[in-house]
Amino acid sequence: MTNKPVPPIAAEQTDVLWFLPTHGDGRYLASDIGARHVTLNYLSQIARAADELGYFGVLLPTGRSCEDSWVIASAMVPLTQRLRYLVAVRPGLSEPSMTARMAATLDRLSGGRLLINVVTGGDPAELQGDGVWLAHDERYVATDEYLKVWRAMLAGETVDFQGKHITVKGGKLLFPPVQSPYPPLYFGGSSEAGQIVAAEQVDVYLTWGEPPAGVGEKLAHMRAMAAERGRTLSFGIRLHVIVRETEAEAWAAADNLIRHVDDAAIALAQKTFARFDSVGQQRMARLHGGRRDKLEISPNLWAGVGLVRGGAGTALVGNPDQVAARMKEYMALGIDRFILSGYPHLEECYRFAELVFPLLPLRETTGNAAAGARNAGPFGEIIANVAAPARTAAAG
Repeated sequence: MTNKPVPPIAAEQTDVLWFLPTHGDGRYLASDIGARHVTLNYLSQIARAADELGYFGVLLPTGRSCEDSWVIASAMVPLTQRLRYLVAVRPGLSEPSMTARMAATLDRLSGGRLLINVVTGGDPAELQGDGVWLAHDERYVATDEYLKVWRAMLAGETVDFQGKHITVKGGKLLFPPVQSPYPPLYFGGSSEAGQIVAAEQVDVYLTWGEPPAGVGEKLAHMRAMAAERGRTLSFGIRLHVIVRETEAEAWAAADNLIRHVDDAAIALAQKTFARFDSVGQQRMARLHGGRRDKLEISPNLWAGVGLVRGGAGTALVGNPDQVAARMKEYMALGIDRFILSGYPHLEECYRFAELVFPLLPLRETTGNAAAGARNAGPFGEIIANVAAPARTAAAG
C-alpha cells in the first residue's frame, strides 16, 4: 500500500453530540466542592436537556470509573424523543455475540437511536484488573476479530469464524436492529495498529482535540488508509467547551475550573497517565507537559482539562463567534461531527446550544428541536406581559 495523500473534503454541515458524565460532575476539576453525584435524576436532566435543545446524541463514557454505559443508556432512552446514544463495546471484556444482541435490542427499543463506540482500552493496569492481559498491538488484533464477528451477525449472517482470539461456529442473530446493516461504529485510535482497524472496519474515526494542524495530518493519513482499502470514513472530534458571551468571561471560567487543582493533583494524574500505552493519551499529555503556564496550545484551544483528566483533555475557550470559528476550522479539515462536554454539564449543555448553535451550519439532525421550540410559543421573558422580545444575534 502506498498511502498516497488524499485531499481533505471540507464538511459543509455538522452534527453536535453532548456528554453524559457517568463518572460524576461539578463546577471544579479534581475537587469535591460543588460536586454532583451520578444519579438517575441528574443524568436524566442532562439527557432531556440535550434532547430538547436538539443535540444529535450523547456520548456515554466507559471504564471502571464510570457507571455502566449500557445500563444508563437503557434508562435514558424512554425519557427522550430523538436523542441518540453513543454506547461502548469493549473487545476483550465481552463476547461479540452478547453485545450484538444487546445492540440489536437497544436499537429496536429506541427506534434506531443507538450508536456504537468501540473502545479497545489504553490503561494496562485497568485492563488487567478486568482480566485483559494482551499487549497493546495484540489488543487491536482482538478488536479486529471482534468487529468482524459483530458486524456479520448484526448484518444477518450466520457466522463461522476461527481467529487467534475469537472462535464462533454457527453464530446468528435472530432479531435484527432497526439500522441497517448495524448501528454506526465510532472508533478512535492514534497508533498504527488502531488506525488499521479503523481504516478497515469502522464508520466514524474519532480524534481528540489537538491543534488543527495535527488533526489535519491525522485525518489525511486515515483518509488515505481507508481509500487504499476501497473505503471512506466520516470524522469526528472530542472536545470540551467553555463558551461565554465575552472572551474575558470564558478565560476566567477556564481558570476557575482548575482553581482547586494543586501541583500534587497534577503530579498524581500525570504519573497515572504515564503508565498508559495509549498513543492518543501520550499525544494529549505532550500538549501541556504537566505545566500550568502554557495551556493555550492553539488559538482558543486550552489544555487545562488534561492536567488531571484522562482522555479528552482540551477545551475550546472563547465567545460564541470564536468557538464557532474554531469549529469551522476543524470542519474545513473534514470533521463532520463534534462530541462536546463542559462543566457542569447541564448548564454548559444549554449555554452552548443557545450561544453557538445559531452560528454553525448544522445538519437537520442537529438543532431541529431547539428551532421548533422557538417557533412554537413564548421564547424568553415577555416584555411587560404584552410584547415578545425581539430576536437578536448571538453575542460576540
